Amino acid sequence: MSETMADLVACEDVLMFVNAAITSTGQEEFHDGGGGQRLSLAFLHAYMLANYRELYAAVLALDVNDHNAAMIVRNLLVHAADAGGPDRRRAEGRLIAARLEALPPQRVLRLFRDLRRAGVNNRRTRAILRDWMAARPDPAFVSVKYRGAVRDAVRHAHLRVDPELGDFLFAPRARTSFPTPMFETWRRAHYEQAALYELPYTVAEGFAAKHRIPRQVFLERIEPRMTRLERLRLQANAGEHKAGSVRTDLSAMPLTRLASYVLALPLDERAERREELTTALRAAARRTAGSAAGRWGRVTAVLDDSYSTTGSGQKRRRPLAVALACHHLLRVLATRYTPLWCSGRSDALLLYPYGPTPLGERILDALDTGADPPPDRLVIVSDGWDNAPPGLAAEVLRVWRARLDPDRRVAITHLNPVYDAGGYDVRRLAPTVPTVGIRDAEDLPTLVELARFAEGRAGIEDVRAYLGERVARFTGGA
Repeated sequence: MSETMADLVACEDVLMFVNAAITSTGQEEFHDGGGGQRLSLAFLHAYMLANYRELYAAVLALDVNDHNAAMIVRNLLVHAADAGGPDRRRAEGRLIAARLEALPPQRVLRLFRDLRRAGVNNRRTRAILRDWMAARPDPAFVSVKYRGAVRDAVRHAHLRVDPELGDFLFAPRARTSFPTPMFETWRRAHYEQAALYELPYTVAEGFAAKHRIPRQVFLERIEPRMTRLERLRLQANAGEHKAGSVRTDLSAMPLTRLASYVLALPLDERAERREELTTALRAAARRTAGSAAGRWGRVTAVLDDSYSTTGSGQKRRRPLAVALACHHLLRVLATRYTPLWCSGRSDALLLYPYGPTPLGERILDALDTGADPPPDRLVIVSDGWDNAPPGLAAEVLRVWRARLDPDRRVAITHLNPVYDAGGYDVRRLAPTVPTVGIRDAEDLPTLVELARFAEGRAGIEDVRAYLGERVARFTGGA
């Protein structure tokens, strides 16, 4: 009996941590300040590292956000001596290396800087840093774009680099020219305006300020070298950055990022560009769904667009963007799709955070289909603050599961994009309905698969098997 209880607690702990690692970035949310989020998250990481180190490392193979992936890697390296035997150490090393490859370079270099400040310089950390640097497909580009961070990493790990890179990082004035074109362009950009337009945008921006080039002129000439994300950031703050001439390519933008972009536009502009924006959202949803399109049967979605989906100053309208992206993805996945927004509105393109959260009423609408058969799946996307009236959603779901659908013919899943710092988890609607955290709608199919563990019908061995499969896939079976 004690073993069963221990397994149950372990299973719940792992799922709780996964939910936190997917949703929380330590930033302010609508109901929580940034300090509370960071404190709660730090406690969960310390708890998992101390009690379930192997499972804690395996979470790197899941779709956790970059902030938590970096925290896990940092904690594993800080406490490298506690890794266990050689097999465990090798398995951790493969996971860390695979995750660092998946992270953006600036995030990895920020992690190395953090380790330097913490005085962590064990052999394992130096080896991982050395291997990551050696694996860069374009080391000159990374060295120019993140010169200060690369210099700190090389110095901290005592890496041996070739003489040219060493001079570029530590004594650039020692040379009158560099054989590597990118280094030479960077050197010329100090006194030649034309050269800066051959550099990455963020590097060129500093040289443009030094040469006092008008902002509009600089943006027009540097635009071809901008990445998709750089264009998107400029467009999102076009007035502040004087970037009205820079156009964003919507055709290849990820679904959730595209939804955030759409919601940041004024309502009048959204209405004027309705066809362009709707086409882009539907195309992104089709790319995300892939071969799963049309295979989910009858789907009804209850989608939260209440005032709390405003998010925070750091995560502006993020919960609403996730709901909008899920709406378009579910439309593609289903053979018949019914969206029910909390506000009662039906035009998804013109949504904005508004009003209370009558989740209970919308769930009643979703399950009360009259003469029609009930849906095969009910997906609820909400922060879980059911307040009109409070608690109605939990009661509706309890009665549905206990009296009307004990055989679980309707698969119900609650996806929550907001971490509840006080509860150390995402806020749940009812004990009978699985709740999982979600950050990007692109992860929706995987998270619905993960939700079966949150129903209480799977144990820790099922979780271990699932994580083992994901780890093997993530590390290439190495």
